[in-house]
Amino acid sequence: MRTENLKIFGMTCAACAKAAERAVSKLDGVEKVNVNFATEKMNVEFNESKLSMEDIKAAVAKAGYEAKEEEAAKEVAIPVAGMTCAACAKAVERAVGKLGGVESVAVNFATEKAIIKYNSKDVRLSEIKQAITKAGYTPLEIENKNRVDEDKERKEKEIKTLWIKFVVSAIFAIPLLYIAMGPMVPWLGWKLPAWLDPMNYPLLYGLVELALVIPVIIAGNKFFSVGFKAIVRRSPNMDSLIAMGTSAAFLYSLYSIYRISIGDFMYVEDLYFETAGVIITLILLGKYLEAVSKGRTSEAIKKLMGLAPKTAIVIQDDKEIEIPIEEVDVGDIILVKPGAKIPVDGEVIEGNTTIDESMLTGESIPVDKKVGDKVIGASINKHGSIKFKATKVGSDTALAQIIKLVEDAQGSKAPIAQMADIVSGYFVPIVFVIATLSALAWYFSGESTVFSLTIFIAVLVIACPCALGLATPTAIMVGTGKGADYGVLIKGGEALETTHKIQTIVFDKTGTITEGRPEVTDIVTTGIIERNKLLQIAASAEKGSEHPLGEAIVRGAEKENLEILKLGKFLAIPGHGIEVEIEGQIVLLGNRKLMIERNIDLTQLENDSDRLASEGKTPMYMAMGSQLAGIIAVADVVKESSAKAIQRLHEMGIEVAMITGDNRRTAEAIAKQVGIDRVLAEVLPQDKANEVKKLQGEGKKVAMVGDGINDAPALAQADIGIAIGSGTDVAMESADIVLMRSDLMDVPTAIQLSKSTIRNIKQNLFWAFGYNVAGIPLAAGLLYAFGGPKLNPIFAAAAMSLSSVSVLTNALRLKNFKPYK
Repeated sequence: MRTENLKIFGMTCAACAKAAERAVSKLDGVEKVNVNFATEKMNVEFNESKLSMEDIKAAVAKAGYEAKEEEAAKEVAIPVAGMTCAACAKAVERAVGKLGGVESVAVNFATEKAIIKYNSKDVRLSEIKQAITKAGYTPLEIENKNRVDEDKERKEKEIKTLWIKFVVSAIFAIPLLYIAMGPMVPWLGWKLPAWLDPMNYPLLYGLVELALVIPVIIAGNKFFSVGFKAIVRRSPNMDSLIAMGTSAAFLYSLYSIYRISIGDFMYVEDLYFETAGVIITLILLGKYLEAVSKGRTSEAIKKLMGLAPKTAIVIQDDKEIEIPIEEVDVGDIILVKPGAKIPVDGEVIEGNTTIDESMLTGESIPVDKKVGDKVIGASINKHGSIKFKATKVGSDTALAQIIKLVEDAQGSKAPIAQMADIVSGYFVPIVFVIATLSALAWYFSGESTVFSLTIFIAVLVIACPCALGLATPTAIMVGTGKGADYGVLIKGGEALETTHKIQTIVFDKTGTITEGRPEVTDIVTTGIIERNKLLQIAASAEKGSEHPLGEAIVRGAEKENLEILKLGKFLAIPGHGIEVEIEGQIVLLGNRKLMIERNIDLTQLENDSDRLASEGKTPMYMAMGSQLAGIIAVADVVKESSAKAIQRLHEMGIEVAMITGDNRRTAEAIAKQVGIDRVLAEVLPQDKANEVKKLQGEGKKVAMVGDGINDAPALAQADIGIAIGSGTDVAMESADIVLMRSDLMDVPTAIQLSKSTIRNIKQNLFWAFGYNVAGIPLAAGLLYAFGGPKLNPIFAAAAMSLSSVSVLTNALRLKNFKPYK
């Protein structure tokens, strides 16, 4: 199975999205297809052995739209040194042109540049440079021609075009409205020049209106071309409704002009050019406002893309060379100076610094980096200069993965959207039927042709499914984008929707509730040596130890700047501890068994030992000679945010469980510290998924929070898997939500964000459905039947445009979302 994202051009409403989706889903070999109207993207999963991308594109084209693959083609201008004549240029052209994936190559000898179009999926830039080198010439620093955000450029162009069309149509529609309505409303005092008086010069009056409406129809030509094509293809959309309504008004008015021209002056009252003109103008305004709002919903992606630096300083032959970031290859040695951005992901090989990773993780405190530590592209180097080796470049970097994850999430559908999709698919044909039946009913009840026509136009124009199609995807786009701002990456609409239903959250203990590495928590002495000396001797004894408890003691001494003493001898006693000689004295460091074996009296610290064990800590005894010197307690300490996060989840009415392989006594002690409701202790890694399954068997929606490889099956089993960002790639791959920071407060934030987004979607759907449910009967003349007013098609057009804008504006309110503190 292959999954691809395609950009769909030519869609104007949710019905278009449904038509494209329907056309592709009929193809043999298509497993799953999803078209998102707001992002204008199609996600399709298909069997490559049964059909190709070209078949899918052809199906979309047959439905009346255009599909393009996500941009993989790039264009670069590579300066080439060493060319001496036109034959050299031809040689470079030949060498590069032979590479698979190179679409075109043109070498200009005069400018000494090779302009190359290539597919980045099939050929790397470094391979192109190697081909030039093999041909006997030297590729120099590249000028990249593909740095602009093409999608952003296209959207800005679309907004500008819509604005120009609206302005042009308004320039003609306003005088058209004045001329048409002025004589009908004498109390407004809208006087027309004598030569335009409809009573004296009816034909001239009609021809002036016709002359004014033609530029408006030209400005709105897309509604007609797209709308009528959709009707021919039997998949009518919003444009079809507008095209039918305005065409009916225009054609009837043309007929009226003909009647006037043959002397039937009564038809001067049946001119409806202003209806067609003003409807098109108002809908163009609505489309412009909609395009502006839709542009704002995807700001999160633009912000993330803007984080990436444009160049990198690479060390080549002991020289510092600044090259475009696209040129960096895995294995390159990169120099980063203070204040500069880290260009790509890598590993520090020289120097120390602190790095601000807040733009990716949301963690405001800069992180210390030394040799061997990982660095993330787009983070900011605060203090020292470092050199690092590039490990991930291009689309493999953490930033690129995050951008892809957010894009995929924004393009996905939540289950709640399916209802809107189904309605949108049948909506337009039903509206045609309602409009026709309403018009016929009024006509046969004795109303005039003009009255029936007005009803027909009003129903068609007011019943736009745009608001319905935008209700869900815009809220998901803003919601997932806002999550990305706070380091909460939600992988799709389904995850976003399910999260707000969670009843039980299971936390893995090690590395999730706790820091994941033991620390010295208590030091108790018998009095024969003082506290710091005890820690110094213990750390000196454990120096070089690979045991986690020993490493914790060494770290504890380093934190307090204690000097490590020289050892005389060292003896490891497996399962018990160690025996060393320090400053001429024999020192024992280990567990209770070791002390009893060596006849060390533990009575003095018995109570302390029991207390520490009950708190989930591991007591390590130290004896000097034959005397007990003290206890050093080591434990995997609880994260600062754990208790606060669990308290917040309790306030939200969510049950909290903890799962661990530790013994029950230690697990219970940790659970007591942070307020856990339910402890699942002594669980083997392979059984974690089964424990989650048991909780689901109780009828609960379960989320699992973990960070390790052994958590992956449980993360996949849970209704929602939440991976801690500091965890493994496997855990993050299995999860539905990734928390870029290791702060557990982001768990309630994710649930809060899900609740806010789903509430917003429900509000949007309520307004979209409610608007159509109320609007169509009004347009069909319900109020008029009971002695009320008739809905003018012009007001129907204004209301239709406002419905989409109101839904988008409501979705944008999510930008004010603030996480729990």
